Amino acid sequence: MAGSWKEAKERADHEKLPQVFHDCDEDLYGACGPGERQGCFKGGVFIEHRSICMPAFLSVDELEEKEKKFLRENPDW
Repeated sequence: MAGSWKEAKERADHEKLPQVFHDCDEDLYGACGPGERQGCFKGGVFIEHRSICMPAFLSVDELEEKEKKFLRENPDW
């Protein structure tokens, strides 16, 4: 896992993954492939986390701005 969009992009580049994400429930960042869901298992049941996933080709500034815009437009999310 990573601690920022910058670290997530570095991981995506290193692992050749096409997407980066911010798991808002755990406040973790990372890289992933298409269709990968973020979450955890509790009592044998997968609990999906609220995550923002974007293409890894975006710049760190673009990722940060798009996330801020999404959260501004969706305050109850």
